[in-house]
Amino acid sequence: MRVVWSSQADEQVDSAVSFIAADRPAAARKWLVRLLDQVSSLEAFPDSGRVVPELERDDVRELLVDPYRVVYRRGANLVEIVTVWHARREFPVDSLD
Repeated sequence: MRVVWSSQADEQVDSAVSFIAADRPAAARKWLVRLLDQVSSLEAFPDSGRVVPELERDDVRELLVDPYRVVYRRGANLVEIVTVWHARREFPVDSLD
């Protein structure tokens, strides 16, 4: 299984790291490593994330990398990281149509 990042998700990770690093640079690096480790596990275990509760679609799942939700779309041979969303914000249900 191949894992790819949408440009939106890539930008969101950059923003999250910058935000965390403003006060805690070491925590930002630690969070990024944890995020990349969990996302890389999708190559072998693409169904390991939970179904996004707001969508209830088997093809759209998420990993929880506190305090963010890493939402991905699973295809036959591809996992696309669609968005990286702060868990305290309301999830934009219509953004994945």
